[in-house]
Amino acid sequence: MPTLRFILNPRSGVHRPGEDMAALVRGWIARHAPGARLALTEHPHHATELARQALDEGCGLVVAIGGDGTLNEVAAALIGTPATLGIIPRGSGNGLVRHLRLPLVPEAALANLLTGRPRAIDTGLADGSHPFLNVVGFGFDAEISRRFNRLTKRGLAGYVRTIAGTLRSYRRNNYRIIAWPDAGAAPLTHELPAFIMAVANSSQYGNDFHIAPDAAVDDGLLRLTAIRRVHLFNALPLALRMRRGTLRPSGNVLQLAAPRFTIESADGAPLVCHTDGEVREAGPRLEITVRPLSLKVMAPR
Repeated sequence: MPTLRFILNPRSGVHRPGEDMAALVRGWIARHAPGARLALTEHPHHATELARQALDEGCGLVVAIGGDGTLNEVAAALIGTPATLGIIPRGSGNGLVRHLRLPLVPEAALANLLTGRPRAIDTGLADGSHPFLNVVGFGFDAEISRRFNRLTKRGLAGYVRTIAGTLRSYRRNNYRIIAWPDAGAAPLTHELPAFIMAVANSSQYGNDFHIAPDAAVDDGLLRLTAIRRVHLFNALPLALRMRRGTLRPSGNVLQLAAPRFTIESADGAPLVCHTDGEVREAGPRLEITVRPLSLKVMAPR
């Protein structure tokens, strides 16, 4: 086994009653990898700093313990390097973990570090400086992430309550979408109002809500889904289609696949978006590109 470093976000996601993740990991280290170390994050983006330190010290396997945001921070240091990302999921949604069918239970995820194999996956890059593994979301999507991040108790129930509360007050935005196909092909432009819009690397937000059911993490493409209208009468059918993985193009749903997208605010206002759940305000134009097979993840055999 390569030199190993664990990075734990102690504030991340959901936990089982009486669970002490740090003690569980230290016990596993004592039995299986006595030379490994466990580091705890203390502030936002600390996981990226700790992962870079691990690389500088020669670690070949860096294990993120947390939710999608923690995975994003650790992966930001590992993308484009020979090191492999291990994952012990502790998030409330675990979108990438579910897409890759990685173990959700900590003990099984730890066992996968011994029995799994590195798998190369694509990653995305927003605005040239914001990497993502899972999804870049706009509009209602970003507002849900902003409100959800404020909750003290998360999980599926909190996610559903947040959606229901936001649905009543949110108003959709107007966007210009430019999809850039393979080299040599002309770009495709769409202008539309959208309530929900996401550019996805993997198929789902988390909790098995599939915003891009055809997405693959190793095909060199990103998937854009824009839903024009969401209201009280179609919200439940849309949610059921996402849950079942059957969301398809229609008069209300636009779906595109390309290695690069440009998203513009039709009125020139700043775009509010999130990358793997981290909400920020961008300029009126955002470039999103895929980085093919740029990250190795420890996956089941």
